[in-house]
Amino acid sequence: MKKARLIALSALISGALMLTGCQNQPTKEEQAGLVGAIAGGLLGSQVGGGKGQKAAIIAGTILGHHLGSSVGRTMDEVDRMKANQALESQPVNKTSTWTNPDSGNKYAVTPTRTFFEKSAETQEIQPCREYTTEAWIGGQKEMVYGTACRQDDGSWKIVSTK
Repeated sequence: MKKARLIALSALISGALMLTGCQNQPTKEEQAGLVGAIAGGLLGSQVGGGKGQKAAIIAGTILGHHLGSSVGRTMDEVDRMKANQALESQPVNKTSTWTNPDSGNKYAVTPTRTFFEKSAETQEIQPCREYTTEAWIGGQKEMVYGTACRQDDGSWKIVSTK
């Protein structure tokens, strides 16, 4: 269950950072639910074989959607903006922390490495950052390790999470 919550949190942060610069974006609950469902399905595909594996994929998709939607409700627009700002402006190994005054949830984003990579879409060189995110949601600490790259519009897109 803890691993599923971690994947849901990864999905939430991915959706939040990818859609920071978009207009008419889906709600945070919708984006986290979708990414959670995908992650849950992928996790389920790693279990068993045959009909058991299919059942695990279905169960993982449903559980991932539920957990992703639940965690997705916790991060509001200000939280998404602060996560984006941390990746944009914090030096390596310098943590940006904040507490959401409405939910009481706490977040800490620490860029751990900066490098440059060619964008698959535009073929332009773009800055990328590895990072660690800690989130305290409902009194439970979750950790996410990932890599994000800056897009042309200034938003950060998650390219991998663990």
